[in-house]
Amino acid sequence: MKNGKVAVLSGDGIGPEVMEQAMAVLKAAEGRFGFQLEYTRADVGGIAIDNHGKALPDSTVEICRASDAILFGSVGGPKWESLPPAEQPERAALLPLRKIFGLYANLRPAKCYQQLIHASPVKNEIIPHGFDILVVRELTGGLYFGQPKQTVKTETGERAVDTMVYETGEIERVAHVAFRAAQKRSKKVAVVDKANVLECGQLWRRTCKAIAPQYPDVAVEFIYVDNAAMQVVRNPAHYDVMLCENTFGDIISDEVAAVAGSLGMLPSASLAEGTFGLYEPSGGTAPDIAGKGIANPIAQILSAALMLRFSFAMDEAAVAIEQAVEKVIASGLRTGDIFSAGTTKVGTAEMGAAIAAAV
Repeated sequence: MKNGKVAVLSGDGIGPEVMEQAMAVLKAAEGRFGFQLEYTRADVGGIAIDNHGKALPDSTVEICRASDAILFGSVGGPKWESLPPAEQPERAALLPLRKIFGLYANLRPAKCYQQLIHASPVKNEIIPHGFDILVVRELTGGLYFGQPKQTVKTETGERAVDTMVYETGEIERVAHVAFRAAQKRSKKVAVVDKANVLECGQLWRRTCKAIAPQYPDVAVEFIYVDNAAMQVVRNPAHYDVMLCENTFGDIISDEVAAVAGSLGMLPSASLAEGTFGLYEPSGGTAPDIAGKGIANPIAQILSAALMLRFSFAMDEAAVAIEQAVEKVIASGLRTGDIFSAGTTKVGTAEMGAAIAAAV
């Protein structure tokens, strides 16, 4: 697709700062590869509450509906933490977007570059060459969306209920995403479940075992979530693709991101059936550094690369952006979160400009 429409939702905190650098890199890619996307900006999160009275205004949803993809920043911050939970930016914006657009598959690549192993909390001798893990998380089922979901008064206090529920089809479609991704990587899938305790875990395991023969070139292992949480610290380089249900994927993907060294480096893609997707950094709004021009824009830039790959079938341009990031890291430029002795510390704009130039 040489032309397409993108809804640009920068959000709060460092979102607008890093988004500007992603836009600059996209413009550089457009110039090199001869495509042109149409970008429409819209409010989301706390800024939308301030300007429109709610975190996900109808006007923003309509802009997203008219687009081929959503490039998302981050939402939330201390200013809105006193709101009722259902009205806070994170819950009132992201969860509805996932449901409205059927964003069922969350892809979170966690790549620790060899030049950045110093930033990982894991001992460097465990990851001498870094690692490259892709967490594939089911995003629209499980505890977050299952019914009943309620809190009721009891004689002794309150009783809260969340329901974990999955159907075979929900598991099958995200499992196919994971297996297809593995075929293009190191051909290994680890299915993360709790089949020794949970009915849902047993269904996940049965379903994935049934699908696996369709991918004879992919090696499959099954691992309980508590063991997986330990193993990704002990030996992260062992893993290639990790397939998780919603809650486990939320936790494991954050852990893997922490092991990689910096959330500022890690993009994500949330995919629907077809080519529509939402692309966002794995980190948050970082209100403590917002407006200081020191945030790492790489996660936002790499999210834009994922958008080109999955929503616009522009793999060559996506690879060019990813290679530009690696080139700039190899040159020694660093934002504060990945800085080390012997490298050059730069700000948000300088890092973005260097990557755009490398494209």
